[in-house]
Amino acid sequence: MRGGEGGASGRPRWGLRHAGGGTRTSDCDRDPAGDPGRDLHPSHPYGPARVPDGAPRLEPPPGRRECRVGQYVVDLAAFEQLALPVLKNAGSSSGPGQRVCVIDEIGKMELFSQPFIQAVRQTLSSPGTTVLGTIPIPKGKPLALVEEIRNRNDVKVFSVTKENRNHLLPDIVTCVQSSGK
Repeated sequence: MRGGEGGASGRPRWGLRHAGGGTRTSDCDRDPAGDPGRDLHPSHPYGPARVPDGAPRLEPPPGRRECRVGQYVVDLAAFEQLALPVLKNAGSSSGPGQRVCVIDEIGKMELFSQPFIQAVRQTLSSPGTTVLGTIPIPKGKPLALVEEIRNRNDVKVFSVTKENRNHLLPDIVTCVQSSGK
């Protein structure tokens, strides 16, 4: 992604520039993998997805359907408010040098948003932009955009396992650095 400098110290990491929405950890939510959820949008108390509390279920506004993945309710408006400007910025062509866009993740929840799908496709096709993203392993019904990404000729997929996850970073950094050359 374009814009700011990397790392807590403000120095660039790996010689790449990035920008984007900040995250903050929230102890009140958990993501589907059981890790602490990320409250990605400061003005939204639950972030783009949340587990409904015990309150009575409200019907979505007329003309809008409720987007759910398992027990999680997806707040499309909050998600799009956060993700779309970052993706638009990542694909912009202002300034010299390689741009890296990190997308964590492209999965079922994110695919409720047609503008997000279009923005991901545009970012993947943007000259000078490298996308470092996460996609789910294939299981069950295939997700069209995920399979489209997985099958692109310009995509390198790293399968992360418990056995290799602590040793992949140098390979991924090398791949990202060489993709801009």
